[in-house]
Amino acid sequence: MAEIAATDGPLVLAVPSKGRLQENAAAFFARAGLTLAQTSGVRDYRGHLKGVADVEVRYLSASEIAGQLASGAAHLGITGEDLIRETLPDSEDRVELLTRLGFGNATVVVAVPQAWIDVRSMADLDEVAIDMRLRHGRRLRIATKYVNLTRRFFAEHGVADYRIVESLGATEGAPAAGSAEIVVDITTTGATLAANALKVLDDGVILRSEANLVASLAAPWGERARAAVTAVLGRIGAEERARTTREVRAGMPASGEIDLAAIAGLHAAELPYGAPEGRGEIVMRCPADAVFDLAGSLAAAGAQAVSVRRIDYAFAAENPLVERLFGRI
Repeated sequence: MAEIAATDGPLVLAVPSKGRLQENAAAFFARAGLTLAQTSGVRDYRGHLKGVADVEVRYLSASEIAGQLASGAAHLGITGEDLIRETLPDSEDRVELLTRLGFGNATVVVAVPQAWIDVRSMADLDEVAIDMRLRHGRRLRIATKYVNLTRRFFAEHGVADYRIVESLGATEGAPAAGSAEIVVDITTTGATLAANALKVLDDGVILRSEANLVASLAAPWGERARAAVTAVLGRIGAEERARTTREVRAGMPASGEIDLAAIAGLHAAELPYGAPEGRGEIVMRCPADAVFDLAGSLAAAGAQAVSVRRIDYAFAAENPLVERLFGRI
């Protein structure tokens, strides 16, 4: 019985504990009708999801969340892909990145001094590294917090003559301070790198990262956790489906004849309630970027009073998020 209790606990959801990431995470869940609630106020690092049973919320730093997911201490978490890839070299075997969230964007890049005018690619950098070792007897120094990402990326490009100087402060200032020649760091606009007289190599983008909803493959997925995650992902999937699609309504043509199957196939649309009977109303759903073409095709086929509307949620019997997760655990 003790073993069953240990493996059939509540769903543990780890979310960022402060700053813009916490605000964006709360907004993400709110869009899906899920409200994050801290148990005893803003200084409490535990909470719950209003309206969904068996969910324990833990407020942690983004880097702690990656570790909790890796160990299985948390079932779901919101953290940056850069931290997942850096913390978990074998991330594909330990976690499932369920969906990108559209915030926390950052790009991990290789940046060199702007004064190195002949160095534009990783191949050029390899030549610099070899020359530095042969001429000066020392290796190219790279300042970074992303040790594992750097090693993998440089190995992929055949660059071996370097050593990593782990950065504890402002990484982009390392070349000016004389502690490193180049940096591997995150950037959003590139302005900070430019202010420090650095440039990104043409092929020096290691990872385009953003916040993800991540599931642990090591967590104990008992019945309670599975039921809770089905409810949570059901709402998230319904909001995501609604946000990326539009509902198109129209009256049947005066002739009563229209090839809806052909029109739907042309615009990746669906008839969510099946084809209308008799002279009923046509209701179709399509990707948001296909709405004008679909409306045009309906009008050209004689459909009347074509209108388009946004929908709040679009639930379906199948949920790709749940299916993908349950296919891995």
